[in-house]
Amino acid sequence: MTKKAKDKDDKLVTKDQVMKALKNVIDPELGVDIVDLGLVYGVKIAKDGNVDIDLTLTSPGCPVAPMILADAEENTAKVKGVKKVTVQFVFDPPWSPDKISDDARLLLGI
Repeated sequence: MTKKAKDKDDKLVTKDQVMKALKNVIDPELGVDIVDLGLVYGVKIAKDGNVDIDLTLTSPGCPVAPMILADAEENTAKVKGVKKVTVQFVFDPPWSPDKISDDARLLLGI
């Protein structure tokens, strides 16, 4: 394999790839993905393929938090080049409905 080909294979994971994977994580109570709900507060990607994700929830006592956490980890881990996924819940700033995308607002009828 030439150096060029090897470099092409070693491309870094992108935020867009991670966000696309996170769109597969559906909040079971609302039936909308966590990206469109505005629950993804941050994505950091290291050169070694480790991905750190900051998520929030619609409420701190959300009963489906473990399911959302597991789905976020599982879907992100499927992205080519991802080595390790760490998901952390954060509550500052608090989530509010103004973070919902226009597409999700249509789905939710708001």
